Amino acid sequence: MIRLLLAAAIATVVSLAGTRLLIAFFRARNLTQPIRSDGPETHAHKQGTPTMGGLAIVGGACAGYAGSHFIHGGIYTRTGLFVMLAILGATAVGALDDWLKVSRAHSKGLSKRAKMLGLCAVGGGFAAATVLATDVSTELSFTRSGGIGWDMGPVGWSLWAVLIIVGASNAVNFTDGLDGLAAGSSIFNFAAFTIIGYWAFRHVDLYDLPHALDLAVVGAAMLGGCVGFLWWNAAPAQIIMGDAGALAIGTALACLALATNTHLLLPIMAALFVMECLSVILQIGVFKSMGGRRLFAMAPVHHHFEERGWHETWVIVRFWLLAGFATAVALGLFYADYFPLLESRSAAEDSP
Repeated sequence: MIRLLLAAAIATVVSLAGTRLLIAFFRARNLTQPIRSDGPETHAHKQGTPTMGGLAIVGGACAGYAGSHFIHGGIYTRTGLFVMLAILGATAVGALDDWLKVSRAHSKGLSKRAKMLGLCAVGGGFAAATVLATDVSTELSFTRSGGIGWDMGPVGWSLWAVLIIVGASNAVNFTDGLDGLAAGSSIFNFAAFTIIGYWAFRHVDLYDLPHALDLAVVGAAMLGGCVGFLWWNAAPAQIIMGDAGALAIGTALACLALATNTHLLLPIMAALFVMECLSVILQIGVFKSMGGRRLFAMAPVHHHFEERGWHETWVIVRFWLLAGFATAVALGLFYADYFPLLESRSAAEDSP
């Protein structure tokens, strides 16, 4: 527990201070976020806001992860390190996209193909390293390995991992359109993974996750990084996380789900991000198939509510509530599955 608290505390402080430094650095050099011309009219005032704040989130998380081990003498695990490396890889892809935007003073950075290739490379690297160098379960799982009983094999699991990482990264990126929405919502999810990791560590005989505590530390570190950043990103935002933060957060959530064998629990836990992503897919599908008609006034769906007259803060807070509720449901499902495990163990112990 001390390691988790240390990771969260160090990450929060480093992210809090680092974000403030980034704000000053980018403002001094006039490196600010170009605003989409086709976005809501109410977002015009955001023009000139510094971006790439995600660097502080990831920097804080790295400091929290490393610092908690250094101070408390914890053991680094390959799985935990691979998750952190995947986060850094996604941050690099996002930071390059952000840099192209601010350096060109245009809302378009990397092409969609280049960004997708970058994320696939990150996902493929994580999947290959995890399969080859750890004892990760290659079964499709909901709350734990062995629950569904479908072994995808190393190749199938690797492809599945890339799909989840790319999907989660884009989902968070779509959500990052209002001040504090993505950062605040992800705090709930990282808190859940911290709890899941610690619970699996305390009951390692039931969950068979020897690396669970280290993954809980990763979750706590990312939580702290988001908290420190949110201090400056809450409406009205003084800095935007950019793709550097959004892709890192999505990758972190996907990798934690894969490493803790909670693949199918992630869409429930991160239901807000899923909803935002689906709104974009549905909008495009309806537009192309119905001759230019639109399902939403604007996509992603948070812009739809803005166009319908909701104040930005109303949308943010209400979406935070949805994110918190979805996380609570996911944790409830995870905990409910604990009792069948206890019964199975008791039955095995009682049998001659």
